[in-house]
Amino acid sequence: MAHRSILFSVVIMLAIPLAGCKRVSEEDSNRLETARGYPPASRPVSDLSGNQWSTETARDKRGEAEEIMASANIKPGMTVADIGAGEGYYTVRLAEKVGADGRVLAQDIDKEAIERLADRVARESLDNVSIKLGAPDDPRLPENSFDRIFLVHMYHEVSEPYAFLSRLRPAIRRDQNGGRYDGGEVIVVEVDRPFSQHGTPPKQLFCEFEAVGYQLAGFMQRPELGGYFARFYPVGKAPLPDEIKPCGLQE
Repeated sequence: MAHRSILFSVVIMLAIPLAGCKRVSEEDSNRLETARGYPPASRPVSDLSGNQWSTETARDKRGEAEEIMASANIKPGMTVADIGAGEGYYTVRLAEKVGADGRVLAQDIDKEAIERLADRVARESLDNVSIKLGAPDDPRLPENSFDRIFLVHMYHEVSEPYAFLSRLRPAIRRDQNGGRYDGGEVIVVEVDRPFSQHGTPPKQLFCEFEAVGYQLAGFMQRPELGGYFARFYPVGKAPLPDEIKPCGLQE
């Protein structure tokens, strides 16, 4: 009888972990485990197209960075993040614009790109620039730190938009009391074309940002600069992952 009781107890103990396991759906099995609490993207995601969108000389000839930084109201002393920094086109120009009293954090998910950018930062003695490796579903930025966060020609490659934007939101600078967002914004530069052609239709961008609690602050179509320019800031309380209503494909 004692042997039966011991055997019964062992069976129960073995069964408990199995009963507690959550079955992963086929859809979620292909996603990052850290993103599964958030809705999946309900639109195509572009393949990584490399970090060089165009030559720096060509971009400077049309005044891209100067125009975008002016539209984003970049000033000396600001703290700015350059997400998807790649070869550092915006990083080095932002570093000059914010000056010695400002800071730039350059982030990318491509480890080799980050290593090349670190070499460039050292070579050009950009003492106000820091380098960070990010994740596809998390920019890994410090909270309450940035006056502007730049996403330039990279949003179409974000595979987990709802997780990514939700985790980006706390990094935007707030006032000292933490009650309201005080001027911090996300700056997006993209091309108005399908995701399959390495672009993001504006309506899709607006919908996904709104779904996680951002408001559109400004929008310009600037084809001469290589795309469009949009500014967002967070409003209200951030929705919990299961409160986010994912966007369908916006035409």
